[in-house]
Amino acid sequence: MVRPIEVSRKDHSPAALREIARSTDDSGVVRRLQAIAAVLEGHSRGEAAHLNGMERQTLRDWVHRDNEHGVAGLTSRQSPGRPSALTEAQMEELRQLVLAGPDLERHGVVRWRCADLRKEIAARWSITVHENTVGRFLHRLEMTRLQPRPQHPKTDTAAQEDFKKTSLAWSLKL
Repeated sequence: MVRPIEVSRKDHSPAALREIARSTDDSGVVRRLQAIAAVLEGHSRGEAAHLNGMERQTLRDWVHRDNEHGVAGLTSRQSPGRPSALTEAQMEELRQLVLAGPDLERHGVVRWRCADLRKEIAARWSITVHENTVGRFLHRLEMTRLQPRPQHPKTDTAAQEDFKKTSLAWSLKL
């Protein structure tokens, strides 16, 4: 039979580990501290693991982390996740692209939608992303997907202003 890994750190007694567990909000850390305290009190590895809702192998891994880093090593680590599809430079270029707005002749649209930006990202950087991902990019850039109402490119603003000045309904503000 293989000898279990010994808890080599003797910084804390089982009572001290249980006291630390009482003051901790993270339930995972509490279970790990309780299991290590049970081992230090003389319970078998299997029994200590079972009492705290884990497998023996899992307890072994936590004992290794405790031996290496102490109580601080028992906290759950955050996974870094998948890296972003766009680099920071590309994100800044996307910000400038959105702020500048589309060119009607080149892009064929009068305002950016996520579908249009998706096509532009694919054309510029050969990166294919989902429309929802484009929305997340905009959120990360602290930009909204909502856009002001588009204006037709051939709009005559001077004629609109003249109409407002001469229109009876506009002057009465009905």
